[in-house]
Order: sequence, then structure tokens, then C-alpha cells
Amino acid sequence: MRAMRIFPLILALGATTALMAQEPHVGFGINLGFPTGDFRNKTYPPTTGVLTQQTDGYDLGLGGQLTLSFPVDPTFALRLNFNGMSTNGTNTASGYSDLHLKHELFGIGGEMQLFLDQGAFRHKGTYLFVGASADFERFDRSANANFEDWWGDASTDTTRKSRLGGSAGLGHSFGYGSANRFTLEVAFHKTLSGNDLAKKEPPSADFMKVSFGWVF
Repeated sequence: MRAMRIFPLILALGATTALMAQEPHVGFGINLGFPTGDFRNKTYPPTTGVLTQQTDGYDLGLGGQLTLSFPVDPTFALRLNFNGMSTNGTNTASGYSDLHLKHELFGIGGEMQLFLDQGAFRHKGTYLFVGASADFERFDRSANANFEDWWGDASTDTTRKSRLGGSAGLGHSFGYGSANRFTLEVAFHKTLSGNDLAKKEPPSADFMKVSFGWVF
């Protein structure tokens, strides 16, 4: 399992070494994350501490990404992706006060890009991408929205998790006759390891991601 977690890092480092002589296209993007599945809404049975069902629900996430796209031939490129996202949520249970939730994710990944219009060298046109990432996550749970109690001391229940993630999506680079292009991407991210609820691991951080940015 540990080898699976470090695989994206090995892929990223290997791609960087192999493509060091090539000039990459550097991209910056703003990401919106739309939780899906258990990450959007998960109901848990009663426990000794909470005697009724409780539900965790996360809302829209906001983050950003830095990418380095190394063209290999007119249709294919290898891309490094450094990204982060923060998502707030709420825990509700009948007869209990709501709890505030926060999920933070930082990912380091390697992706393959397939350009449908043979635009890899200029990062031009429509492209498909798929890849894996090492996801470093933090789950916070607190009675206060600022995740501190009234006296300023930490009162947050925090869980940290390092997991393997996968993503696949579709993108397009807009702009013609210019070195700087606008990009729009739509992708799906899925947690691939460390999500066994029977072992009391956090649920998968699965979400649709829409990214708008620039590539140079």
C-alpha cells in the first residue's frame, strides 16, 4: 500500500528527469470542486457518543493548480500537476448542535495528455488527460466555524491522511497566434486507497473539478 502511495511521486520525478532538456508549458489555474458520492453526503449510524444518525456534507471547494506540460510529440505530453483545494461542510444530527467541517487537500501528480489536434508543442486545442497523484489530506471537525474555542485554544478534532488519488478529464486551450493561452478543464478526481470505512478511514474525496486558467 505504501508503494502505491509513493508511485505518483516516482512518476513525477521520473518525468522531470527524462524531460529536463525540453521547455515545458507552465500553467496556472483556479479550481472549483463539486463533491460527489459519500464526500458530498454521508450518513453514519448512531454511536455511544451520538445517539441518532449523523450526516456529513461538504459544499463547493475552492483551490488552485500549477502545471508543467512537457511535449513528447505533436499529440502527446507528460504533465506534472501541483494542486490544492479547501472544502467546508457541516455535520448534522437530530437533537445535537451542528458541527463545522473542513477538508484540505494538497496533491502532487503526474498525468498523460493526448492532444486531439496535434497541438502538444504549442499546448493548443482540445486534449484528454489521465493520471495519478499523492494526496495529502486534512479533515477538521469543530463546534466553532473558526475551528477554535472562545479562549483561543485549539478545540478541533483533526485527522490527517496520505492517499493515492486518480483523475481523468478533458481540457481545451483557447487563443490563437499568441504564446499565452486561456485553458478550461473538466475532470473527475477519485480516492483510490485509504478509504475503507470498516477500518474507520475517511471516505473517498471524490469530486468533479472545473479549472480555468492560463498556460504559457
